[in-house]
Parts: sequence; C-alpha cells; structure tokens
Amino acid sequence: MKSQIKYIVAGATIIIATLILSKGYNHKYRINETISVTGLSEVDFMSDLIVWGGSFSRTAIDLQSAYSMLKNDELEIRKYLNKKGIPDSSLVFSSVSMNKNFTRKFDDNGNEISSEFSGYTLTGNVRVESRKIDLVEKMSREITELLEMGIELNSNAPEYYYTKLNELKIDLLAKASADANKRAETIASNSGSSLGSIKKAQMGVFQITGKNSNEDYSFGGSFNTSSKEKTASITLKVDYAID
Repeated sequence: MKSQIKYIVAGATIIIATLILSKGYNHKYRINETISVTGLSEVDFMSDLIVWGGSFSRTAIDLQSAYSMLKNDELEIRKYLNKKGIPDSSLVFSSVSMNKNFTRKFDDNGNEISSEFSGYTLTGNVRVESRKIDLVEKMSREITELLEMGIELNSNAPEYYYTKLNELKIDLLAKASADANKRAETIASNSGSSLGSIKKAQMGVFQITGKNSNEDYSFGGSFNTSSKEKTASITLKVDYAID
C-alpha cells in the first residue's frame, strides 16, 4: 500500500511540475510576442508664405559706371515693386557681386594667344517674402514690364512655404498613432489575442509633396516648394505587446 501511495505521489508531482513549466513557457512566449504595424497619416494644406527672387546686372568698362547703373536699377526696381503693392518691409536687396570680363583670342589650335580686359559686370539680387501670395504671384508674372525701362531682370519661379509645419507635424503624428493602434487592434482581434502596451514607436519620414502630383517620395523626406497646394504625410512604426 505504501508503495502504491509513493508511486501516486510521484506521478502527481510530475504532472504538477509539467503544468507549471508549460504555463511558464507559454507565459514567456506570450510576453515575447509582438504585433508590428505602421500607421499613416496625411493632410492637404495651402501654403501661407511666398518667396520670389530675381537678379539684375550691369556691365561697364569702369567699375564706378557699372556700380552707378546697377544702383539706379535697384532704385527703379524698388519703386516698381512698391507700386505693385510690395512694401519695403518685404524686400531684401543683397550685396553686389563683381566679375571682371576678358576678351580672349585663340589660334587655330585652340591655344589662347591674348587676353584683353573688357570691363566689369556687377550683379544684384532682389528677394520678396510675403504672406500676400496672390499679389506676389501677379507681380512675378508682370515683372517683365521692367524690360521696357531698360532693366534686364531675370525672374525666378516663386517658392511656396508653410509657417506652421511644427503644429502640422504634431497633428499628423497623433493621427498616425491612432491609425497604427486601429490596425494593431484588428490584427490582435482576428488572432484571438488582446493588445497590450506599446513596446516601441519609431517615426518614419515626413514628406511634403505637391497636391495631386506624381512626385516620388524621398528616403530622406521630400520638401516641395514649387506647389502652392501641398500634401503632407508621415508614417509611424509601432510595436505592441500581446496580452
């Protein structure tokens, strides 16, 4: 009888130990299980700042004459822009750059045989930064009117910016996080599990592209400045524990 009790106790001990080990193993395995998802958020928005720029130059045999003509052009450009509704507070004229010009002669073999100084070319730049987007756009299209005044101004295409990108980015991150949570909840529910706490979250690339454009996304993040209407997007990779 004692021998039978001994065997029964030993068997029960083995069963209990097996159950404990099995439960511990399953618990450890469940703890190490995670669900990894990527949340996405995007929004269309309108630029609230426009930047336009142009360059103008004058060439003369002596430096003083070239500088005098260039400063007169600067004065006329300023007056023209003021007349178009652009105040001085939105204007920036950069310092003047200088280039010495030479007329070079070459022989039949392409070797330079002489070089003669032919004057100075001075170049100035003007920049307009304003929140009055429509006004500056109109001005940039009409700037060729300066040609009638004898001023050769090379106009650049306007660039468009948004001054509240930090607030926009924070809002997008919140929405990307909510999207990630929704995806993870769906996966957990379909697998018969419950979603635990966040184990790791990593922000992806923040992109700004032209609205309804076919721009390619950049690994380092694209930043469109040529379109007035833009689309911002962000991704967020999140790892969740499974309870």
